[in-house]
Amino acid sequence: MNTALNGKKVAVIGLGISNIAAINYLLKHDLKKLSVFDTRENPPHIEELPVGMDFHLGPINEKELESFDIIVLSPGLSVMMPEIVNAQNTGVQVVGDIELFAHEAKAPIIGITGSNGKSTVTTLVGYMADKAGIQVAIGANIGTPVFSILSDDVELYVLELSSFELETTHNLHLRAGVILNISEDHLDRYGGSLEKYSEAKHEIYHHCDVVVTNRDDDKTFNNGKEGNVSFGLNNSSYGREVLEDGTTYLTVNGERIIRTDEMRIYGVHNQLNALASMALADAAGIPREAQIKALKTFSGLPHRCQLVRKLNGVNFYNDSKATNVASTEAAIIGLKDMHKNGIILLAGGLGKGQDFTPLKRYIGHEVSDVFCFGKDAKQILDLSKEHCHSAVNMRQALRDAYSIVKQGQAILLSPACASFDQFKGFEDRGQIFVSMVTRLQDEGNQD
Repeated sequence: MNTALNGKKVAVIGLGISNIAAINYLLKHDLKKLSVFDTRENPPHIEELPVGMDFHLGPINEKELESFDIIVLSPGLSVMMPEIVNAQNTGVQVVGDIELFAHEAKAPIIGITGSNGKSTVTTLVGYMADKAGIQVAIGANIGTPVFSILSDDVELYVLELSSFELETTHNLHLRAGVILNISEDHLDRYGGSLEKYSEAKHEIYHHCDVVVTNRDDDKTFNNGKEGNVSFGLNNSSYGREVLEDGTTYLTVNGERIIRTDEMRIYGVHNQLNALASMALADAAGIPREAQIKALKTFSGLPHRCQLVRKLNGVNFYNDSKATNVASTEAAIIGLKDMHKNGIILLAGGLGKGQDFTPLKRYIGHEVSDVFCFGKDAKQILDLSKEHCHSAVNMRQALRDAYSIVKQGQAILLSPACASFDQFKGFEDRGQIFVSMVTRLQDEGNQD
């Protein structure tokens, strides 16, 4: 138990699922005061608050916040909110649930962040540990609050950490930590600054025994240098060997570990995810045999370049988790060699202030056509008058794509945008896409 909390006045701001778990943790302490705030009049999870809890809905009183010792801020809320900045300026400590967890966890912790691939690597490292018979717990940004997995029985924690969570985390000691990659994402939160977004990601390295970096992305480097170990596409450290016949191996310090065609996840981006996972697994002491067994049986996560169906010689992929441009690029690159006849891309939604021009290089080449839908569809439409087509919604985009697709091509939902303009979340968007694809009939497809 964190005795430093005893006698403190604590304000919890934001009724997200992570803070509900944090409230239950805080109630075990001898606090002087515990209050809950949410700017929404009818926030989710309010029914989960204990009876008699002091809570406040609607606009937050800045002066009232100044009276607290600690603010536990939901990752969905920015530390740059005027009320939070003012509280910090008066000496109030602002933390998140991960920071509180850092004072409680007894087992080693692996931390994973990056613009893309976090959930896949987090799940894969956890799967490797499980194959080794290690009592492992996975949580944080992947969907399970850290205080829901805290246990003395756990032998290894594997945490997916978002930039939002890392903003309020300063004392998390990691056995190993990685920034998988950094590309434009959440720039609406960071005032359009990729540098500020990157700074938040780099909090992961501050108390880290083994720093793992992507040697093909210098934005992941620790103080401008590669980490203790690195992963990348060439054949050094954690890397790849590509033979003349195209056979590709994942390697560690030049030693062949596994052929990529033995894995059930595919694409260059997933090869990098596998390499990062091996580096973290080695740092955690997970035996190589268990790693290989996991790599041969891990089939990936839903909504992440997931093969939904093959119909009339056409592959349909659900990559709804691609909520930024770099993730969509990774999907295109990962699939292009499998679909020489081209990819038809379905994209659009909330652009989050991104620059979509990096996609232009693929349009008319690897990507034969793009069907654009959602609030910021016009930004993608403007990339090519010839190859980009407007659709009212995702349903029309799929129908229009299916009407022109040819055998050997792929139809890829990889929106490069957030989903909240038309859907509850990327999962909802992906599930609806899968449902629509499964209902497609053989007739109407053009050979």
